[in-house]
Amino acid sequence: MCTLEKRGDLFFLTLTGDDDHRLGLPIIDSLLSAIAEAKSQATRGSVFITTAQGKFFSNGFDLGWAQSAGSATAARDRLNQMVLAFKPVVVALLSLPMPTIAAVQGHAAAAGFLFALSHDYFLMRRDRGVLYMSEVDLGLPFPDYFTAAFRSKIGSVSGRRDVMLRGMKVKGEEAVKMGIVESAHDSAESTVEAAVRLGEELGKRKWNGDVYAEIRKSLYPELCGVLGVAIATPKAKL
Repeated sequence: MCTLEKRGDLFFLTLTGDDDHRLGLPIIDSLLSAIAEAKSQATRGSVFITTAQGKFFSNGFDLGWAQSAGSATAARDRLNQMVLAFKPVVVALLSLPMPTIAAVQGHAAAAGFLFALSHDYFLMRRDRGVLYMSEVDLGLPFPDYFTAAFRSKIGSVSGRRDVMLRGMKVKGEEAVKMGIVESAHDSAESTVEAAVRLGEELGKRKWNGDVYAEIRKSLYPELCGVLGVAIATPKAKL
């Protein structure tokens, strides 16, 4: 599952255990609860960092659970349940009144890739781990909010093509060149350490969290539209 820990102004959401952190319904509920808890404690200077234990950041939805349903129709229904259940996680991160950082220490695939991409900053390990959108290889269409998120977050047309239409497995240095991640690091520990340094730097700015969240949403109008997220204009308090 996951844990939430607060150290000073930094919130740490950690996917725990040595498995591949499949995003089934229980862990999705756990993620939503943790993000909501961080939001309830947000103050000026708060920063949210997500990481994971083991060699996987997240390997996407729990396809094993879907396939165990007993029929193709039932499997599709279970997959759709996860697609619908995960949408609020993207909404929650988009609306969180603080900067967000994903410290990706291992493989991130499909919905796991989207989970990392839904943060403001995306740091990755260079020596192990790949980013991979497996849908084209599995014969699965992209949910609308997946496509909107990748269009919003990856500026390069060729980069989006390689990730979504080619099923390219992207390692750390290549992900930096493609503009997907901010930086690549030598180990899981150094990835998290870099995320902490960045978080502390951002936290020192003591931004108004509500204004920060609205500016974030205004950057991604297509994604907000698909997600049904309203973009407001909060009153400035100088």
